[in-house]
Amino acid sequence: MVANLAWRLFKHEARRGELTIILFAIILSVAAVLSLSLFSERLQGALVERSSQFIAADSQLGSRKPINEAWIAEAETEGLATAEQVSTRSMAFGEQQMSLVDLRAVSAQYPLKGEIQVTDKPFGSPVATDKTPQSGEIWLDSRLFQLLDVKLGDTVYIGDSEFEVARVLSEIPDQGFSVFNTDPMVLIALEDLAKTNITGPGSRVTYKAYFAGEDSLIEQYYDWLRPQLDDELHRWQRVGDDESAIGRSIARAERYFLLASLLAIVLAAVAIAVAAQRYSQRHYDPVAIFKTLGATKQMIRNVYVLQILFITVLGIVIGIIAGVIIQQVVVTALAGQVDVSLDVWHWRPVFIAVLTGSICAVLFSLYPLLRLFSVPPLRVLRRDMGAGLSSRGLQFGASGGAIFLLMWVYSRDLEISAILFGSGVLLVVALLGVTYGLIALGRRLGQGAMGSWQLAWARIRRRAMDNSVQLISFSVTIMLLLVVLVMRNDMIAQWRAQLPQDTPNYFMSNITESQKTVLAEHFEANQVTLDEFYPVVRGRFVAVNDERIKTEVTKEEDGQETEGRQGLGREANLSWSLRLQHENRIVQGQWHDDWQADANDVTEDSRPIYPVSVEEGVAGRLRINLDDLLTFNIGSEIVTTRVTSIREVNWQTMQPNFFFVLHPAAMQNFAATYITSFHLDASRKADITALMQPFAAVTLFDVDARINQVREIIDQVSLAVEFILVLVLIAGSLVLFAQVQASMDERQQELAILRTLGAKGRLIRFSVINEFLIIGTVAGLMAAMANEVSLYLLQSRIFDMQASMHWDYWIIAPLVGAMVVGILGALGCYRLLRLNTGQLLRKMV
Repeated sequence: MVANLAWRLFKHEARRGELTIILFAIILSVAAVLSLSLFSERLQGALVERSSQFIAADSQLGSRKPINEAWIAEAETEGLATAEQVSTRSMAFGEQQMSLVDLRAVSAQYPLKGEIQVTDKPFGSPVATDKTPQSGEIWLDSRLFQLLDVKLGDTVYIGDSEFEVARVLSEIPDQGFSVFNTDPMVLIALEDLAKTNITGPGSRVTYKAYFAGEDSLIEQYYDWLRPQLDDELHRWQRVGDDESAIGRSIARAERYFLLASLLAIVLAAVAIAVAAQRYSQRHYDPVAIFKTLGATKQMIRNVYVLQILFITVLGIVIGIIAGVIIQQVVVTALAGQVDVSLDVWHWRPVFIAVLTGSICAVLFSLYPLLRLFSVPPLRVLRRDMGAGLSSRGLQFGASGGAIFLLMWVYSRDLEISAILFGSGVLLVVALLGVTYGLIALGRRLGQGAMGSWQLAWARIRRRAMDNSVQLISFSVTIMLLLVVLVMRNDMIAQWRAQLPQDTPNYFMSNITESQKTVLAEHFEANQVTLDEFYPVVRGRFVAVNDERIKTEVTKEEDGQETEGRQGLGREANLSWSLRLQHENRIVQGQWHDDWQADANDVTEDSRPIYPVSVEEGVAGRLRINLDDLLTFNIGSEIVTTRVTSIREVNWQTMQPNFFFVLHPAAMQNFAATYITSFHLDASRKADITALMQPFAAVTLFDVDARINQVREIIDQVSLAVEFILVLVLIAGSLVLFAQVQASMDERQQELAILRTLGAKGRLIRFSVINEFLIIGTVAGLMAAMANEVSLYLLQSRIFDMQASMHWDYWIIAPLVGAMVVGILGALGCYRLLRLNTGQLLRKMV
């Protein structure tokens, strides 16, 4: 009987439009969350798929020891594709010349993702190939044809084996980029490695296994593998673990999409709360009538809970359909500009959208429904009597808990959820204080001759509590819109600024002092501008405050317990300068450009102590502090330095950066090599051979492909966030409109009374508009304040961006808030304001 009554009441109110707002709010919440989430998942999937090409697989396992064959067999049993690579450094010999090379021995399945790039001649235009070296073949880097004085078809000797030069190697997917790894690369078949006999005791060899397959299979395999791994020997890497500029760009893009979707969830929650509040208020009279007719509280509760259930299910179904259509239209429209996985479907956004609609409908309706159930039967006779439940603690607790739960479930990132939730709580608390200020101000300004402004202030004072809810709703919505807008502008701008069009796309290293001038003149004659020359000396970082540190684990130390402070695990690349590098910032101490030698600042054996600046990340990892003494072993010499500054380095820029930068006085006795860079347009790529011909010993790195990849990611994210911003703006506008509609019943009564007392239509219209202008201005100002707090935490802690104040939004936000809220208020009240006194009175009956 209860279900039948609830269904009949549901159909009756659906025909009258009573459920329109709450239905539309649920549709809005589900559609916004689903479309944003599904679009983000598909875009992220496409970006991750492309970025996986830079580690040659979905995941890879690196090891200092040969990888257990049983691990490979288990991965294949689980349905994963596998490949292998073994890398080491060795000497390669031509008939007359020799060179140290970076040797990579790969299996026939390599690479699982991405492509090997080859050319038809040294420094030629690369083309992709799906082949790998056959047994007895060797593929050489372009530089080796000069260094070894060989050509295609010649023989090259490595260890005890000889190989035929079969191809010119341009690039492999997981080649990586470091201007300090100067050895040219060669590629051979994995089965030929044993013939060379170069991986015996004492050699330093890196073993890699590659895995590709569904994410669930990768995770399942890693769960099986993880207990068997030794952190000292093994390193498991996914695309998200990539610390390159591309990896960091992907991680930042994913976090931005996550942030935008979180904001959509908050807006959806606010919309449902507003709709549920109005729905309950409009049913005070029916509940009072039910009670006078003998209905029990339990029966009334069941009827309205079932109605909420009906409307939730209907809203979720329509919202899912609308969300799928919206994102599909956008994806199709952007298919030519944004790389999106059209053929991939993700169920997680659907689950989140359903969960969002359900939780919001239940928890955000809890307090309004409890107030509805507490309406006394006497309201039938006394319309001034409202609900008996007055405490809003339950409402704030349920609403706040629902928002935080949805944020955490969706993001799986406690920090982002806490920042947004905490900023929102601070904003709500501040707005409650502002409301009391408005009440006091309204009492003063609402006196005197009754004009439109006075009437507006009087209404704000009289409807103080309802206006506080409106103010909070407007402010939170505007704040979230500002966060999305500013983050979009700041993030894209900072990204683009790091990679301008003239960003160096070629790097050169192993430049001697005598070559600097000749090299610069040669490039200038060919109309190519070289960047700054950076001096480099390789040295081993051996001690902190005379405490010996742990260096790289050798084969003799494998499996042994080692104690002491951790080191870099490899030689350090030391540079020196009196000028702080671009995009470096001193966060502790003082730069050493004005340092003067002090005869008393020496070690116990009378060696001078020189200044050194340490990068912030490595200082934290190695527990290095200001004034610590660092000892470096350079060749056979010992250099002692004192940490005088700690630097923050922007690793997003494609520029050489250093962990340690010393004072030039410390390195005056050491012969350095130099690194530099230059930009060459794609149209002049064929000129590389002529540019490098006179400098066979100089190492050239082509990073154009990686720079273009980062730029493509930036462009795609820029287009994608345009869609996200539009959706969030629409969601925010609908929330504002729903909030305006929530006050229509009370405004109808006010207008009827004012018209009965002879108030002119012009006065009433302008008083309503002025009321919304005041609320919009205050909401915009408070949103701008909360926006700064949120942005500071998000930019500095989440997105690793330079935080800054946005003073222009302190002016824009109140103006836009006043304009938008004023327009929405006028539109929302338009039909009501057109009614005459008789029509208003009849609608109240």
